[in-house]
Amino acid sequence: MAQHLGLVCVVVRDYDEALAFYVGKLGFTLVEDTPVPAQDKRWVVIAPPGARESRLLLARASNPTQQARVGDQTGGRVFLFLETDDFERDFAHYRSQGVEFVRGPSSEPYGTVAVFRDLYGNLWDLIGPPAAA
Repeated sequence: MAQHLGLVCVVVRDYDEALAFYVGKLGFTLVEDTPVPAQDKRWVVIAPPGARESRLLLARASNPTQQARVGDQTGGRVFLFLETDDFERDFAHYRSQGVEFVRGPSSEPYGTVAVFRDLYGNLWDLIGPPAAA
């Protein structure tokens, strides 16, 4: 048996503003953007550069309960963990794009990590490879 998580849903206020952040600032790839007129929504899938299996589904909040969850899907805990092959490159690029880091880089046993906030307030870990022993 082989399984993997294909999509993780991120509830957003607006598709286009979410795309401007995730694709425009973080450099994610737009995989699919298909209108679903019967439900007044779009099927919007993005992926980090080079990702093979995991992707994000950007889902526009469609009712007050969902709108209340935008930016707070995990009650303030880090929500997503973005692993990179070059921490310094991506950290510098994100800062140049105005991405807000709420915790600067630190060296942990599992790698170099910094915490950033997406446009809605969700917290992400940017994680690079551990330092060579």
